[in-house]
Amino acid sequence: MKAVEERSERARLFGCPAVGEEQVSSIGRGICVLLGISVDDTQRDADYIVRKILNLRLFEDENGRAWAKSVMERDFEVLCVSQFTLQCILKGNKPDFHSAMPAELAQPFYNSILESMRSAYKPELIKDGKFGARMQVNIQNDGPVTVELTSPAGPSDPKQLLKLEKQQQRKEKTRSKGPSESGREKGSLRSRQDPSASSGAEGDVSSDREP
Repeated sequence: MKAVEERSERARLFGCPAVGEEQVSSIGRGICVLLGISVDDTQRDADYIVRKILNLRLFEDENGRAWAKSVMERDFEVLCVSQFTLQCILKGNKPDFHSAMPAELAQPFYNSILESMRSAYKPELIKDGKFGARMQVNIQNDGPVTVELTSPAGPSDPKQLLKLEKQQQRKEKTRSKGPSESGREKGSLRSRQDPSASSGAEGDVSSDREP
């Protein structure tokens, strides 16, 4: 998932000339967010982006110290605009948008992201446009300050996912046993491997460690 966050003095959305240039939405001081959802995005990606949008420290504090406060801490507004073109892949000079989530799936996903933002912040301060509509975006960028956000890419290989899951299970099992029990098991294992070794002897246990 990708987002472009712009610190704004004000931002407004208008309908395109073909359907009338009425104002669709607007905010005063705050941030305007252009959001692009990919076909591989999950709720984990959405949670990351929402958290970053609302907590990124783009504003000064009451004493004028820069990069000190988030949009929530200053009670400023947020204007979100769905923009699938952020998922563009160039094929020569031609943009390709197959990595963007199809509209019929993206719209409910996008709406759930808006609801997450409203739940985490003040719902009346979260504004948006019309999903899928052609619009004109008027952003008065303050600074200018523009930040690109991309949700962390997780492993997509099923074998790698299984390996990570098993590693996590082993870690949780070790933590649940406690240090003394885990140490006794390791000592017992060394004694079985080398009968002449005492249980208190220190040796190379690198083979018991995770690679």
